[in-house]
Amino acid sequence: MKDQDPNRAVHDARAIDPIFQERGGDVRDLPQTLPNLPGRGRCILVGAGPGDPDLLTVKAVKAIASATLLLVDDLVSDAIVALAQPGARVVYVGKRGGCKSTPQAFIEKLMLMAVREGEIVVRLKGGDPFIFGRGGEEVEHMRAFGIEPEVVNGITAGLAAVTTLGVPLTHRQYAHGVVFVTGHAKPGAAGTDWRTLAATAHAARLTLVIYMGVSGAENIQGELLQGLPGTTPVAVIQNVSLPTQRHTVCALQDLHATIVAQGFASPSVIVVGDVLQGLAAATATERGQVRAA
Repeated sequence: MKDQDPNRAVHDARAIDPIFQERGGDVRDLPQTLPNLPGRGRCILVGAGPGDPDLLTVKAVKAIASATLLLVDDLVSDAIVALAQPGARVVYVGKRGGCKSTPQAFIEKLMLMAVREGEIVVRLKGGDPFIFGRGGEEVEHMRAFGIEPEVVNGITAGLAAVTTLGVPLTHRQYAHGVVFVTGHAKPGAAGTDWRTLAATAHAARLTLVIYMGVSGAENIQGELLQGLPGTTPVAVIQNVSLPTQRHTVCALQDLHATIVAQGFASPSVIVVGDVLQGLAAATATERGQVRAA
């Protein structure tokens, strides 16, 4: 449980069943017990950005301040949650790769119940709700019950990551486009065809931004090397925009070994492409100076 304002009700969704029972029944039966009528409350999916509260949009700040109930992802910083009004209830519905997570169906049922009871529900999601945030699933679920959610965009980590390094994602000389791709496929679903993606990125001069790829970096590296040169520069950025941010730059052929050697872990973004050439050259020079000293 995160530290919060002692005057604010804070809950962990992994132990919240008694709250649902007190408020009208077993949450597992909720979709079958609600009529398909417009709700009295509101539902707003808000992108909290990569973590730094200064990167929130004005609209996001207003939405957070209006909430009576916030459903908060693990990667949302405490400083952003603190923008909520003192009387708002906060429920952590954490989702992080490799960790125990709140089931998506559970989150959607909680959203629906709260809107039906007249709550202003803010689903506070790291980055942007519609970029690997399951926002599409939540919107579809609410619409099935006659509720039209609002969506407030946030700065996605892949964009903020390279910006903090002073690097663009596109550049007329180096990259004509960018691809955002997940390194962690849904269980049972077909994964990314990395070989085809690598060949396309090489031919079309694209930057690849890989989310949730650290745990699968060895396989991703091997597959990308089938279509991209081993010397292609790569950056790994952890804890984007936060005081704990750190990064490394290496060649694609050294990606997995570098992640292991330097202990990079989730949440990290992997960026692959020639837009990093200047940063890679500067990093190599800096390392050479350090060794010389």
